[in-house]
Amino acid sequence: MTELTKVALDAMGGDNAPGEIVRGAVDAVSKEKSVHVFLVGREDAIRTELTKYEYNKERITVVNASEVIEMAEPPVNAIRKKKDSSVVVGMKLVKEGKADAFVSAGSTGAVLVGGQVIVGRVKGVDRAPLAPLIPTAKGFSLLIDCGANVDARPAHLVQFAKMGSVYMEHIMNVKNPKVGIVNIGAEEEKGNALVKETFPLLRETKGINFAGSVEARDIPYGAADVIVCEAFAGNIILKLFEGTGAVLISKIKEGLMGSFRSKVGAALIKPALKETVKSFDSSEYGGAPLLGLNGLVVKTHGSSKAKEICNTVLQCVTFKNQNINERIKECIQAE
Repeated sequence: MTELTKVALDAMGGDNAPGEIVRGAVDAVSKEKSVHVFLVGREDAIRTELTKYEYNKERITVVNASEVIEMAEPPVNAIRKKKDSSVVVGMKLVKEGKADAFVSAGSTGAVLVGGQVIVGRVKGVDRAPLAPLIPTAKGFSLLIDCGANVDARPAHLVQFAKMGSVYMEHIMNVKNPKVGIVNIGAEEEKGNALVKETFPLLRETKGINFAGSVEARDIPYGAADVIVCEAFAGNIILKLFEGTGAVLISKIKEGLMGSFRSKVGAALIKPALKETVKSFDSSEYGGAPLLGLNGLVVKTHGSSKAKEICNTVLQCVTFKNQNINERIKECIQAE
């Protein structure tokens, strides 16, 4: 019998909670028989949403949490004071071994703080980075870090490269993933102090396939499988990716609907175009895991709808089956 992957899902987090979150949970248990979802949040609101669907009631459990951490709240204070919030209660399920993963579309700051304080880091991991997949011409790359550590040091970036390589090889099945560090030029002598100090360390690090510097313009072409940077640059790259992608898709649709002739052409290319657009849809890739913790914590977009929530829950199954936390622990502690 297949072992269940138990996912604690923050039902109150994000712009579309609890409706889209609950719907995503229902979709996930319908698609994958090895998933059990704990919907964490205000019980009355969650059960009201659940009445809209037919689902296997043995694989969705409602866990009451009376408080909600709002987006604008200072994360440290919120985690400390709101002990009965959906984020804290959900993460405690992971810490206590009652859940394998925690997923939230809520406050990024609260998820980052809670992950570090409640779930805790793997021994030897200095900083836990957020690592989303971003679409490229070759498929996808892992951007690490995209928002957790804006003041990272060279040793942290080296650990990011190692953890990212483990993730890409065992979750995304990329053999010997190519690692690149974000820079303003391809030459080793370019970059700020952080990049200049980190570059030789990455080159000397055993167990990773370091390919050198990667300029921002080369990232969409798939210049590296693991894109290493500190969180300030990473978050800018991620948000620019998302915004540019949304604008391009909007402009393409606008152009195709501009005249009768373009509409005829659009009908002819629709199947191929649909597949292309799908490959650049971030909701297809699930959320961004916070790597290097003692349990799995995944942050999804605040605007996530059911599709992305469902894919993120299913992503947790792969993470557990590939035993990524243990692989990261072995990689880091082998230093």
